[in-house]
Amino acid sequence: MAPPLEHVRPMFELRGRCYVVTGGAQGIGFASTRSVCELGGNVAVLDIQEPVAEFKSLSTDFGVKTFFIQTDVTSQESLEAGFAQAIKQLGRLDGLVPAAGIAIDKPFIDQTWDEFSRIQEINGRGVFFSCQLAARQMIKQGFGGSMVLLASQTSHIAIPGHRMAAYNYSKGGILMLMKALAVELAPHNIRVNSISPGYVDSDMLQRVRAAKVPAEAAQMENSPPLKRLSNANDLTGAIVYLLSDAARFTTAADIPITGGLHAGTIEGLIYYESK
Repeated sequence: MAPPLEHVRPMFELRGRCYVVTGGAQGIGFASTRSVCELGGNVAVLDIQEPVAEFKSLSTDFGVKTFFIQTDVTSQESLEAGFAQAIKQLGRLDGLVPAAGIAIDKPFIDQTWDEFSRIQEINGRGVFFSCQLAARQMIKQGFGGSMVLLASQTSHIAIPGHRMAAYNYSKGGILMLMKALAVELAPHNIRVNSISPGYVDSDMLQRVRAAKVPAEAAQMENSPPLKRLSNANDLTGAIVYLLSDAARFTTAADIPITGGLHAGTIEGLIYYESK
């Protein structure tokens, strides 16, 4: 016999639960931090950068506990110490959002060894070992948990004129890591999912746009079928959903949030830089 229907709204509540957000001091990471706090979750932010000003008011605004722990995800010692301090302050761990990441817009044939290594250290290795530390804690606790990884539209498609091969390489790895961890950690009731944002209006994107010629920069807004850039507000609902009990039977899933760009471009807009 099927179980009775439950109320949906309470499934999205994160009240009393505890989360770590790496890269959670600014940008998409801070938006993730804020959304978790709004739904009642306590958050430890691990980031090398100082948080935006609003971070200081989250605890009083939403009645939660927030902690900032300066952490370099490219350093094993710093990452392990940051996680240990986060668990000590939070008391438990229910979820992880490893949001630390960087991008470099540069032709493939010009990208350097050091640039490639820096991207993989943060986007790849930093995420891998953040997930490992979280999984160890969740397994130790014995009541499962949830991780939401940040993949990208570039995990799925290659975009003409998009000169970010090293970034694409890292985000393709994140998508596969999500699937591998979802399968391996399922016996521990640890769910692992991801979101794949498209062009997100952020400081990082604006730096990329500034380096492009006007026609190529405009393509970012014009090519998605919904014909605009996304922003952090387009992402946070999916992150909360995947962390919450509303997604309790969802694992190894990716949610593309691209305005439709992962399926096709509007009006066939494609720009190649001319020489």
